[in-house]
Amino acid sequence: MNARVIPIKPVGTAAAPPDGGRQRLRRWAQAGFFVLFVLAPVFNLLRYDLVAGHAWLLGFEWHAGLEDFSAGRIDALGAVGRVIGRVLLPILVAGGVLIWVSWKWGRLYCGWLCPHFSVVETINAYMRRATGKPSVWEPRALPPREPDGRPVRYDKRWWFITVPLAVGFAFVWAVVLLTYLLPPFQVYGHLLAGTPTRNEFIFITAGTIVLSAEFLFARHLFCRYACAVGMFQSLAWMGNREAMVVGFERDRAADCASCYSACDHVCPMRLKPRNIKRTMFTCTQCAQCVSACETTQQDNPRGPLLQWVAGEAARHNEAAFAAPKPERKSQ
Repeated sequence: MNARVIPIKPVGTAAAPPDGGRQRLRRWAQAGFFVLFVLAPVFNLLRYDLVAGHAWLLGFEWHAGLEDFSAGRIDALGAVGRVIGRVLLPILVAGGVLIWVSWKWGRLYCGWLCPHFSVVETINAYMRRATGKPSVWEPRALPPREPDGRPVRYDKRWWFITVPLAVGFAFVWAVVLLTYLLPPFQVYGHLLAGTPTRNEFIFITAGTIVLSAEFLFARHLFCRYACAVGMFQSLAWMGNREAMVVGFERDRAADCASCYSACDHVCPMRLKPRNIKRTMFTCTQCAQCVSACETTQQDNPRGPLLQWVAGEAARHNEAAFAAPKPERKSQ
């Protein structure tokens, strides 16, 4: 007689998340890039020093080479060549890599690395706890639960954390942006001593005020309409019909009845992931909608309805939206 073997889960081991740890990996990537964003000027990895009059790149001084032109050692044509080779060409190469990645996979930089987007998501979470809505412009409150069923309690006292957090992020951003223009140790030294220069004080104060307003009221609008980096990524992505996109199995739409539109509620850009690609112009490929669908449908033997697709599958995903044109009757 064959005995049935029942697998026993070891004590203390956590169940693997339905998305395979995708969102955990993304959080680590965002945290790492945010640290890089803050420390890059400190280690001269990337910044322009207004005091020294030259840039720094990967720890080395980066000059355009115009000092030789000023000293008469090269002519105007040589100066133009140096500007093209040392300034324009590196910018074009970096921009080309970003556009190529976006053309194939969409706004991966925004969803997985961008330090501004990580702030957007953080403030979304706390504002939702304070108001039930991830943005002050949201028309209605979200359901008070997570995709895995955990309840979310809304309490206006969370405003006492949300507002200081947004102002704190704004202050950090203002200081860090200043270190991209002035020697970082000078900026941090003056702040620690409480003796910032007049220009440093004006820059940090103005930056904190503007960014606080942006983080509290317009962070999604900035990502959608004002961020040039995001806009160029979106344009490149929309130009490739086979680019990676969140695909929806529309022939199984009835399975969505068992869900509460969790994919819509978790989107930090407030998009509708089950819609057509051209309405998802600002999608950051954060895949929170995919993870939410995997969570709510984890007991469905047919699997989730949302997943990343590319190539011919991406074309088919869009073609499913194209309604057949009515045939013209012959007269």
